[in-house]
Amino acid sequence: MMAVARLAGVSHQTVSRVLNSPEQVRPATRERVEAAMRDLGYSRNLAARALITQQTALLGVVWTGAGYVGPSNTVAGIEVAARRAGYATLVAALENPSDDEVAAVFRGFRDRGVEGIAVVAPHEAMARLAREHSTGIPTVMVADMAPGEGYRVVSVDQRLGGRLATEHLIARGCRRIEHISGPLDWFDARERMVGWREALGAADLPVPAVRVGDWSAESGYAAAQVLLSDGDLPDAVFCGNDATALGLLSGLRDAGVDVPALIRVVGYDDSLGSGYFAPPLTTVAQPFTELGGTCVDVLVAAIHGDEPGRKHLPPRLVVRASS
Repeated sequence: MMAVARLAGVSHQTVSRVLNSPEQVRPATRERVEAAMRDLGYSRNLAARALITQQTALLGVVWTGAGYVGPSNTVAGIEVAARRAGYATLVAALENPSDDEVAAVFRGFRDRGVEGIAVVAPHEAMARLAREHSTGIPTVMVADMAPGEGYRVVSVDQRLGGRLATEHLIARGCRRIEHISGPLDWFDARERMVGWREALGAADLPVPAVRVGDWSAESGYAAAQVLLSDGDLPDAVFCGNDATALGLLSGLRDAGVDVPALIRVVGYDDSLGSGYFAPPLTTVAQPFTELGGTCVDVLVAAIHGDEPGRKHLPPRLVVRASS
């Protein structure tokens, strides 16, 4: 910083102001200082800055569910929003989180001085472990669950999404509407299922037993085989995600069943390419970019001592040819 000041012909305090409060420096002076930085290849020593300010501008992000649209897109949204807010991220991806593994991740975050942690916790196991190990550090859970002591919650209203999908099918004249869910230890799967049941109940329609899947296209294809073997297709199927819907559509197409003439199909997530399924898939879109931004906003507020309430974002229905 002293070398930059000498080259620019200013005090080191002026260089500091250019870095931290550039609006307080006259444009001509600021340009001269920035030119000197470029000439010298100057970059800030964030570790040294952290020693002085006690602020590292680091956020930890821990997540599980790699390979699934929701968790992956949520983490991407958090990382982008964090950079815009002036924070860097340390990201830890856990495939099958154990107590020791989660403890080590949180210990590593603390050792590196992260100011807060975002936990993308799609299922109960991850949420429970995160609650146990996040004591004493601002933490936001990204999950459709209730908030609790010591952590905040940001989520998409999955129950609303389930209702939107089912109400749409009811409005199209469907009366027998089945549901292929995701694994029921996932918060999102349970809440989407509840929304489906609520919509059927409100319309005084029968609520069949849920068909539990695993989020995969294979489980959707297998469900199609079972539906076809039963010999009495329902009017419609609401799938817990788009991959399941893709498998269902493939199984029905292989059997010569016309969608939507004989059966209507709705997915969930509005994943990349769902508009090009055969037929293009009606689905429920989640606001992943907004979710990531809201998560960072809540986490930064928590770092500064605020206590924001639960943030529950609405999804939206995207209607296409499959329904």
